[in-house]
Amino acid sequence: MSTTRTPALTLPEVLEEIRMSRAAFYRMRARGKAPKCLKLPNGQIRVRRTDLDAWFTQCEENISC
Repeated sequence: MSTTRTPALTLPEVLEEIRMSRAAFYRMRARGKAPKCLKLPNGQIRVRRTDLDAWFTQCEENISC
């Protein structure tokens, strides 16, 4: 039985796609305005593709991101 997982992007991949610095991303994350993140046991951050796409959609609707 195969399970299809939603691909998770690394933080550098997310930063490149949204064209933002790491510091700006962490500030946005602290304010609760960043895409939903996963924190791995080793401390690395991942963002599911679906969560990043949903965040972009929310930004389009609210223009408040």
